[in-house]
Amino acid sequence: MTRPVRHFLDLSDAGPDGVAAILADALDRKAARAGWPKGKVDADAPLAGRVLAMVFEKNSTRTRVSFDMSIRQLGGTSIVMDAGQMQIGRGETIADTARVLSGYVDAIMVRTDDHAKLVEMAHHATVPVINGLTDYSHPVQMIADLQTIIEAGFALPGLKVAYLGDGNNVLTSLMEAAGLMHFDVIAACPQGFMPTEAEVALGKGRARVVGTAREAVEGADIVVTDTWISMGQEHADTKLAAMMPFQVTSQLMAAARPHAKFLHCLPAHREEEVTTEVIDGPQSLIWQEAENRLHAQKSILLWAFGLLG
Repeated sequence: MTRPVRHFLDLSDAGPDGVAAILADALDRKAARAGWPKGKVDADAPLAGRVLAMVFEKNSTRTRVSFDMSIRQLGGTSIVMDAGQMQIGRGETIADTARVLSGYVDAIMVRTDDHAKLVEMAHHATVPVINGLTDYSHPVQMIADLQTIIEAGFALPGLKVAYLGDGNNVLTSLMEAAGLMHFDVIAACPQGFMPTEAEVALGKGRARVVGTAREAVEGADIVVTDTWISMGQEHADTKLAAMMPFQVTSQLMAAARPHAKFLHCLPAHREEEVTTEVIDGPQSLIWQEAENRLHAQKSILLWAFGLLG
């Protein structure tokens, strides 16, 4: 019997068992490669002969390079396409594009703005579709974040994570992760930039929004922020002014637990959402977090191909 196509549009597609399997595999594969050249293929080459198409409607550094290296290390190859240079940029429908690509490649990664475009792509594709980022959510980043948290010695159940700033796609995926993996998220966002009630509900009672940054970080194990001005948004002075009380500073980090760590998915706007002192300081795990995009996405690909979970 043909196995249903596995799409990774959000964390709930994998569920708690799938997320746990992805994390365990990512940790194992990273350890197995210690000291290897980056271009060396994993010993088992589990995706030999497979081709990943990567479709970009938004600029990218980490997603582009990490997914490209992910499929290479798993033994496969990639095709990188900018949407503006595809027929989809000239009016071809997403549905037609999905059908065409499904005949050429084994999986499709999409980085776009409107989440509905991703959902439509998955609906019409006959190969796995993976969310490389939408304006709604960023699940591949969240798997890397959870891997980084585990590597730092934390267990996920019972963890307290503080999120500060813009109620954006990273926060949505963080709250969804909390509901699946049984940790708590306390978010502090200014009025007008808070997550919706439906997004908070993804936390299944383990996510809430508070009014001040200090309230969110008190007793936190992990402190997370993201850029205040996302791609495609204007650098609005009014938004920056509203966000400033939620800047992550050394003084604010001192209100978290002594062992607390700092995460940021990058790119960072230093002295806006976070001070240089924090982002380059001893509590910051951002470079490990960025590298883990590679390891996490390898395991996401394996899950999508039905080789995990």
